[in-house]
Amino acid sequence: MKRILAATRDERTPRIVADAFAAEASVDMCADPGELPAALVRRHYDMAFVDNGFLDGGQRQDTACYKRALQPLWGNNPQMIVVALSAPDRIRDAVKAVKAGADNYLTYPLDPVETQYVVDSIHEAIRLQTEVDYFRAAAAMGDNTQVVGTRNPAMSKVFEKARLVAPTISTVLITGETGTGKGVVARLIHALSNRKDGPFVSVHCGAIPDTLIESELFGHEKGAFTGAVKRKLGRFEIAAGGTIFLDEVGTITPPAQIKLLQVLQDKVFQRVGGDAAISMDARIVAATNNDLAQRCDKGDFRSDLYYRLNVFPIEIPALRDRREDIPLLVDYFMERLRRQLMKDITGVHPSVLSAFEGYPWPGNVRELENLVERAFILETSRILTPESFPAELFEHEAPAATLPLDLSLTLAEFRERAKESAERHYIKELLASHKGRINRSAKDAGVSTRQLHKLMTRHGIRKEEFK
Repeated sequence: MKRILAATRDERTPRIVADAFAAEASVDMCADPGELPAALVRRHYDMAFVDNGFLDGGQRQDTACYKRALQPLWGNNPQMIVVALSAPDRIRDAVKAVKAGADNYLTYPLDPVETQYVVDSIHEAIRLQTEVDYFRAAAAMGDNTQVVGTRNPAMSKVFEKARLVAPTISTVLITGETGTGKGVVARLIHALSNRKDGPFVSVHCGAIPDTLIESELFGHEKGAFTGAVKRKLGRFEIAAGGTIFLDEVGTITPPAQIKLLQVLQDKVFQRVGGDAAISMDARIVAATNNDLAQRCDKGDFRSDLYYRLNVFPIEIPALRDRREDIPLLVDYFMERLRRQLMKDITGVHPSVLSAFEGYPWPGNVRELENLVERAFILETSRILTPESFPAELFEHEAPAATLPLDLSLTLAEFRERAKESAERHYIKELLASHKGRINRSAKDAGVSTRQLHKLMTRHGIRKEEFK
């Protein structure tokens, strides 16, 4: 139940405010400006309707005056919403109060419908601003929801499970090594659900400091802690009507685990520093690269929370266990890079694909994506050649694998081509190690900067590609 203070001499105002909120609020009245500070100390209020005369002493004042008068109101109620009350002929003064920090204003006599509308608009403005802040950050980080096909039976089962669970409201726990694509599967579940038109809110639990994890997930009230200068909605509140993706959920602190358990059990939560119960209306998809069952046995993770999260488990195989998908993934990454970088690179050298087959891929799909992107930036020919990839990728290959064997060439031509290829590869790796610095690269190569420039020109290499 909301607690509301009506600071006014108008005896009708408390009744009108109470009618606007029906049985959802208790309304106290303060009819004396001198008693207002004490009233705010005695009790915590969610909202205050304050007569302008209580703020300016009945005299027309400037915005700075209203600002000084409003500040003490938030001393013991830092999250309190303030609505200024004004006579119709003093609307300009009410506007000054709003400019000074009040959330909105109303004129006498109050109307229940208008009062409710103003209050709802304040809450909606807070919610929308928080959403805008979140999605602006999300847009800056990028968002990729497209799913690549698969030729692997285990991965086919992953997609089938995602399709089956998507229409339900069941909590999903996605497991797999780092870089396997847990976020992609989470977005697929959201896209196939009846919540697809709602927000998809991704939270990387491991990237949030322990001291802020509860505030990020559940929000906080103004003044809840040092630096909380205004009310902030948490990710659960922003995700209402959609899906919240808790990536690396195994990293959250014990206090946050308890609060998350409450959300899963009771479907309600409270903001940090607040006591109002907020209904949780978000579908939860969690992900981890840890063995949570094993961590429960060690006492590092709450077993009751694990069982609540592990309603519908989906395990994603490592890339080394689905090597038949590597060509599909490479084609997908290259198509996207062609659009982003506007480079006409149409394929991959066979020796590169052969090296991909033998590489252990400790970083999984994310590592493959990064290698292709790096090569795409470095490459100056029409296909991705071995020279644009790190040498360690070919450690499992035969020494001649980086140069295709072409028996149509004479021995002299083959030697010349091998020399050119080795020289080009050497210069690229050298520049990459020095981040494009010509002087250092030339010194290590034992040549002059002028000679290095000539070699770069001959091989179509630009130093800007390595910075």
